[in-house]
Amino acid sequence: MWLCERVYTLLNTKMLKLSTLCLINPALITAQRHVALSAVRCVDQGWRAAKGLPENPNAFGPLTNLPDYTYLDGRPTPLGSNQHRRLLKQQEIAAKIVELSSELDFAKERHERLKKQAQAEKQRIIQNKLKPKGHLLLKKK
Repeated sequence: MWLCERVYTLLNTKMLKLSTLCLINPALITAQRHVALSAVRCVDQGWRAAKGLPENPNAFGPLTNLPDYTYLDGRPTPLGSNQHRRLLKQQEIAAKIVELSSELDFAKERHERLKKQAQAEKQRIIQNKLKPKGHLLLKKK
């Protein structure tokens, strides 16, 4: 008789431990395997968040944003490959922001226009309703 059971255990290091326990009979253990399903974060993220620093220390700062070298005569230095890639990515993000902002403005204007049209339609219906005639008209005046 085969009995296989998967056991999930949460370790102190926030890693999930998967143990597969296969038994031929309850007395014999034939295999046990441990597989880590999550990566270990080596950087203390709580300290970085408390100080207002980015999650990745290499994502922003003088080492990544400034050129690798400068010319003594003041000539501009060419962009590095990663600087050029970051610049293009930031331009794409800026273009997306402008596009979404214009879509948002269009949606707001359309909503206001539809609200005014609905109000005008309601007013037109009220104006076109049947009016009292005869002695009822004289009583109102």
